[in-house]
Amino acid sequence: MAFIADAALGIVVDELLKLVIKVGKQTLSFKSNFKVLENTLKSITPIFLQIDKLNKVLDRPKEETAQFIDQLDGAKKLVARCIRIQWWEVHKLYVYSKKLEDLDKSIVRFFSIEVQGFVAVTSLKALVGIEEVNEKLELILNRFNISLSGVSSWGSVPGLRDQVIGFDEPLKDLKKMLLKDKKTVTLVSAPGGCGKTTLAKMLCQDPEIKGIFKDNILFVTVTKSANICVIVQKMFNLQTPDFQNDDDAINCMEYLLKQKGPSPILLILDDVWLGWESVIDNLSFTLPYYKILVTSRFSFPRFSPVYNLKILNDQDAMTLFRHSALPKDGSSKIPYDLVEKTVNGCKGFPLALTVVGRSLYGQPEVTWRRVLKKWSDGESIFDTNNELLGRLQISLDALDEMDSSSVKDCCLDLGSFPQGQRISATTLKDMWAEGYNLDYEDIDTYSNLVELEFRNLVNIVCTRQTVYEDDGYCSENAVIQHDLLRDLIIHQNDQEPIEHRKRLIIEITGNDFPKWLTVGMHQPLYARLLSISTDEKFSSSWFDLTLPTAEVVILNCCSSLYTIPKFIDKMNQLKVLVVKNYGSSFSRLYNFQLIRNLSNVRRIRLERVSLSSLDTSLPELASLQKISFTLCEMGEAFENGTIDLSLVFPNLQEIEIDCCDDLVKLHGGIGNIISLKKISITYCNELSELPEEIGRLTNLEVLRLSSCTKLLELPESMVNLHKLAYLDISDCLSLSKFPERVGELMGLRTINMRGCQGLSELYTFPLSIKDLRLLEKVVCDEGVSRLWKPCQSHLKNLTVEEVKEDAFESLMKVISPIQFL
Repeated sequence: MAFIADAALGIVVDELLKLVIKVGKQTLSFKSNFKVLENTLKSITPIFLQIDKLNKVLDRPKEETAQFIDQLDGAKKLVARCIRIQWWEVHKLYVYSKKLEDLDKSIVRFFSIEVQGFVAVTSLKALVGIEEVNEKLELILNRFNISLSGVSSWGSVPGLRDQVIGFDEPLKDLKKMLLKDKKTVTLVSAPGGCGKTTLAKMLCQDPEIKGIFKDNILFVTVTKSANICVIVQKMFNLQTPDFQNDDDAINCMEYLLKQKGPSPILLILDDVWLGWESVIDNLSFTLPYYKILVTSRFSFPRFSPVYNLKILNDQDAMTLFRHSALPKDGSSKIPYDLVEKTVNGCKGFPLALTVVGRSLYGQPEVTWRRVLKKWSDGESIFDTNNELLGRLQISLDALDEMDSSSVKDCCLDLGSFPQGQRISATTLKDMWAEGYNLDYEDIDTYSNLVELEFRNLVNIVCTRQTVYEDDGYCSENAVIQHDLLRDLIIHQNDQEPIEHRKRLIIEITGNDFPKWLTVGMHQPLYARLLSISTDEKFSSSWFDLTLPTAEVVILNCCSSLYTIPKFIDKMNQLKVLVVKNYGSSFSRLYNFQLIRNLSNVRRIRLERVSLSSLDTSLPELASLQKISFTLCEMGEAFENGTIDLSLVFPNLQEIEIDCCDDLVKLHGGIGNIISLKKISITYCNELSELPEEIGRLTNLEVLRLSSCTKLLELPESMVNLHKLAYLDISDCLSLSKFPERVGELMGLRTINMRGCQGLSELYTFPLSIKDLRLLEKVVCDEGVSRLWKPCQSHLKNLTVEEVKEDAFESLMKVISPIQFL
């Protein structure tokens, strides 16, 4: 090591050259190998001797070359061993010949890196003043196809070819995040076509950024099949033999970047795909002021917080489209309403606005009207724009490469819901759990949703202030799909003939049915999913369909009166039924009794429906395992026993009632459904009491009563729920006491009681609470946490998680759901 530390690079290379010449004369087996190696060493030794002189002038550190010197020392042993190999040892001849070739390549590679490092710092001629060095350098660099211009890619940032509109605020926000954040990597994420590359180019051209990083800005486009070795070669214009491996390329890059220091450096990696996360981590070198900006259609969580680029607002979308589609001199005679409708069809995506705009530039008014008519007749924007289709289709095609085939199916299912509407995460979970046989629905189904968000195919939004709960409950979350991506999903679905589609998505405006329905569809269709969307003008006059394999039916309506289609009673394989009313008033359902013939229905979800229209028509649903009511008008259906729940739902395992404001009391008949495992009654602000019969539910594992603000007490009978493991009474503001025998809930592991202001006024909990031996976690406010401290000496496994929350925040959690849903 002392030798390596003190030795000059040129001297070590010269010693190796002498040894190669000597051994080359003593062996015939490797004559050609030694001749190539000799020529290489003779060419570069003079330059390395001059570099040694420059090291003294520049006072450059030796550690960059120490490892290479060590390799050369090993190379001497390799050369010496070649003498002992005999001509009949064929295998050894091959192996050592390959080693000599690799040695030559490694020497050439290190030489090119070393020289370019010096060129990046200064000029050999200027510092040493030796004319012949520059001449020799030119000759040798030409021999190895290395550019004397050094790091020519630096500063070669692609320019902006056209006017950029609507990116002033994103640029301002991104600069702030990039410059003020201490982390090395900043990620810009958005779906394809939103302008991520444009924003990155704007950043490079920004005067403030150029003033900081000057010429130390490197812009690299990372394609889907990108290779770090090739990228590093292109970045630094290295036309040397291939790197040995990725680590070799990354080490080379680190070395060259250090030559640029200590000045600030900005590396931009544009359009990064999956599999590059670890590469980016390895590129995050420890340099004084070094930043990496990554743009990607994937939202890599390890680089959070992520800057999520939004689509353009209406004003900017109109400006960009007019810039692309209309003459600059204002001579266009295209009516404003045609321009506006075309802009709306592009959904705010800059790429769509630009591509469609250019396709219509200079076209007569009749062409514009023809395009709009095609869109209104159901044709997609992608049918006439191959460039747009190709750019966005990549995101869907990438799902085919995943190990799990269900992720793409889940993505394509999103087209079943109306444009611009929020989709409940639990609705999707119900569909996917049954449709794709996902055993762990609270894990697998939600992870598919998270995967789609990661790929920027959907946005998951928290509709309320509550976080994702410990038991996997996610009714607090909703999903928003980008309008243009939904159109892409519909377009892909429509490429299949009607009779072969897995998803039959029907959209009806007024009473105008799709053409293929008006001519009569008598043959069976074998779709797995049926989605029908109607507006407020629909008359509920249905067509006839036969779908013997349909497992999921989604009925999206907007009218106050809605008739379940007659053909649904023939869907013997139906597992999930969703009826969602997007209108302003509750929808009264007719023909609901048709589902009595559907022996396989396991999940029903009703949203914004009047249950008073069902109280005399609910049939027995023996297979039903889960039923959900959201924003429904409960009437007296569940209060006075007009519906005998145990007869209608004899095998029900889960019931959800969310945001049903007229629910005052839950009827005792619920206690007869002994199969129930989960009850969730949330944001029902008028609910004041639970029936004593709830204590009969001996199989109940989860009881959620979040934000039932008028609930006064928990029934004493609930102490019989020995399997109850999770109790959520968060934001039950009026709740003022626990059952005295609460300690008999032997299976209780988690209690969420944050926002329970009434309980904070207690002097102490019931003594029996110390018997909750399995209790592991309690979430509560500061005022309630003091009541748990005396219990912790008895409950050894208990962790009390204190949540600081003021009264205003608690109130907002109670009143906010309605405006979001």
